[in-house]
Amino acid sequence: MKSPQLTRRNFLSLLPAIPLAAADSSPINQFPIACNDYNWITFYKREGKTWGGTALDQNIAELAQTGIKAFEPNIADPAMAESYITALRKYEIAMPSIYVGSNLHEPEGIENSITRIMAIARIAKSYGTKIIVTNPNPIKWGTDQLKSDAQLSMQALAMEKLGNKLRQQGMKLAYHTHNIELKAAAREFHHILLNTTPKNVSFCFDVHWVYRGSENSQAAVFDILKLYGNRIVELHIRQSNGGIWSETFSAEGDVDYARLVSQLSAMKIRPHLVIEQCLEPGSPHTMNVVEAHKKDLAAVTATFRQLL
Repeated sequence: MKSPQLTRRNFLSLLPAIPLAAADSSPINQFPIACNDYNWITFYKREGKTWGGTALDQNIAELAQTGIKAFEPNIADPAMAESYITALRKYEIAMPSIYVGSNLHEPEGIENSITRIMAIARIAKSYGTKIIVTNPNPIKWGTDQLKSDAQLSMQALAMEKLGNKLRQQGMKLAYHTHNIELKAAAREFHHILLNTTPKNVSFCFDVHWVYRGSENSQAAVFDILKLYGNRIVELHIRQSNGGIWSETFSAEGDVDYARLVSQLSAMKIRPHLVIEQCLEPGSPHTMNVVEAHKKDLAAVTATFRQLL
């Protein structure tokens, strides 16, 4: 049965016009620099290795060799959250944030997504998780099909509802994007942030996806920083050279990370830092995953030093 709170008709009455207000000013603890599992999945694929499942303990043991002290897994269900917590605790690696997929633009998917995410969040909270990152599903993965205005309105309402529930549990919902949200004048991206409240929906700024989604534009990256910097609680950090993802992170490349750090510092924004230096066709192949992540950690530490 469709909930009346999730209809297009009730959206505007339930969620009033929202000004560009400051985000919830309560500080995010300065967590250790983290990485997430997408990096490892791409490196493991290149090396013909398996990530997750019965190999998870071995995976996290290898992660521990890099010196990285925090990790952001992509969690599908409560059982998976339990498995990650068991492995991460064994190797003394924190889990300050997690990434959880969601379907928030269709009535039949919204309540299921919210219920599942809250169940995962309750387990993750027991291990110190403070940030739940979600990138709402597109209409169809691998296509450029865009959501309708009605679907965007429904998605914004669902994000607000989910964020409010997480806030009541002492956690933050962080909105993440890939490239499709930046299409058609970035209408999905802007609609979600302009039609949710900063106290309930924060921003996980995936710098390179914004760069790529805006047709490789640094201007767009820094314009978005100006527009929504006060909502940033987390950065996903990746670099490319000539449009191709680098094997390891460097401040020098297609994205001017030195400038980004300077502006974040000037704005007094100290987000949780998550390395997401992944591989794609054309990325260099000169080292293994542990060596690459050791270099990533050193480079991110040096580049973001004034924010740590």
